[in-house]
Amino acid sequence: MQPMGKVFLVGAGPGDPGLLTVKALELLKTADVVVYDRLVSTGILELIPEGVMLTCVGKASGHHSVPQDQINKLLVEFCLQDCGKPRKIVRLKGGDPFVFGRGSEEAIHLHDHGIDFEIVPGVTAALACSAYAGVPLTHRGLSHGVRLVTGHFLENKRLKLDWRALADPDCTLVVYMGLSSLPRLCNELSEQGMDPATPAVAIQDGTTSKQRRVFGDLVTLAARVKDARLKSPVIVVIGRTVALAGQLEWFVSDKERNNGALAGACNY
Repeated sequence: MQPMGKVFLVGAGPGDPGLLTVKALELLKTADVVVYDRLVSTGILELIPEGVMLTCVGKASGHHSVPQDQINKLLVEFCLQDCGKPRKIVRLKGGDPFVFGRGSEEAIHLHDHGIDFEIVPGVTAALACSAYAGVPLTHRGLSHGVRLVTGHFLENKRLKLDWRALADPDCTLVVYMGLSSLPRLCNELSEQGMDPATPAVAIQDGTTSKQRRVFGDLVTLAARVKDARLKSPVIVVIGRTVALAGQLEWFVSDKERNNGALAGACNY
């Protein structure tokens, strides 16, 4: 029987190579094949040694260069190819594989085909991008909980969320992939009782030299994001802790420095 490879589902974090885990970096240095997504930054890809087979299966909103079922099959094929020895396949995903990363779908497919796999968690965008924007997800007296939701649904179906539950003023709401649905998101939260003056921020390319932040509130954020022409990947943070960004700012990207767009100068 030919040797069978193993797949490591690895979280690459949100973009800053310094946020890779030690385990993730070790796997990249010793991989035979790396299958990576569009959201994996160039800085991280440059850490992969020459000679490693790189396969891009990048996915963007509204366009899938490789459908998910084909990615699943590709991982199995790489493991079953007869190369004389078991291959180490790194499936490199932006953020964390199990937070809106479809890593569990890939793991289930591997399990069903008898392929060994391992999960290597990564720093998810909600944690990293908010921190680099100067926004704590919790803060005593302002927020005692965090909710993570997606603004994009499978096969582009309509956005169906429990808006009443999400309008909780004592929790911070983080929306992944919410750029196109931002106007509806803000309207629904307002209609369900969230204070229209609740601070909010949209963060593009968080943690990287291209990071951009647009601040506002439920009334103004969507229009400001449109005027700023933000492009995906964008994560949106809504809640009272956003108002602390002016005091907690510590990271200013090259893009923001050149444009003069600093968190501390924003008006809510």
